[in-house]
Amino acid sequence: MSDPVLSLADACLTLQGNTGPVEILRGITLDVTQGETLGMVGPSGSGKSSLLMVMGGLEQASSGSVTALGADLTTMNEDALARFRRENMGIVFQSFHLIPTMTALENVATPLELAGVRDAFGRAEAELREVGLGERLHHYPTQMSGGEQQRVALARAAAPHPKILLADEPTGNLDSSTGEAIMEILFGLRDRYGSTLVLVTHSPELAARCDRVIRLEDGRIAGEQLQRAAE
Repeated sequence: MSDPVLSLADACLTLQGNTGPVEILRGITLDVTQGETLGMVGPSGSGKSSLLMVMGGLEQASSGSVTALGADLTTMNEDALARFRRENMGIVFQSFHLIPTMTALENVATPLELAGVRDAFGRAEAELREVGLGERLHHYPTQMSGGEQQRVALARAAAPHPKILLADEPTGNLDSSTGEAIMEILFGLRDRYGSTLVLVTHSPELAARCDRVIRLEDGRIAGEQLQRAAE
């Protein structure tokens, strides 16, 4: 059996709050295999988004180990983590996180340029056309709907052809029909690049499409359901 793409062993996250330390994650042990789609569900404040951030190296675990593609994220500094994400991961947020002063094309192409991709703008345009935004290349985020902004965010995440896709409530700010369209694009990106997909969701429909679903409560894994074997 191949090594897991993502592996956490007794990972904890403690952050400093106004009244002292707050335990966010309490001993998470979890493996995610190549090509698997893992859903993470649970009540607000259960630690789902924090766990996703730890998996992506956007938050560093306070203790325990976190490895991605065999690399120990807990030993990397911020520059090394940024390079690792740029080369291996695509991340999609509920609130899009687009740069408002950049066009759709620039939002997708700029990370590629930073990664040294030679035809950054050509690849960015191809990804935007793939998500149905061929006519919106030169529009700014404020000139686009929420669904269109999320399509830009998906194109940006997919443009590096990532081995790992992380998505935090990708349909959370969208109406049901727009969310359904974004869901189809997200799973299409997974299939196109053979990515391992981990997503946080409150949507039962989205969770139902995952290979496995874990439920978080109070910073711990409270349950797990295998729905289908990853191909």
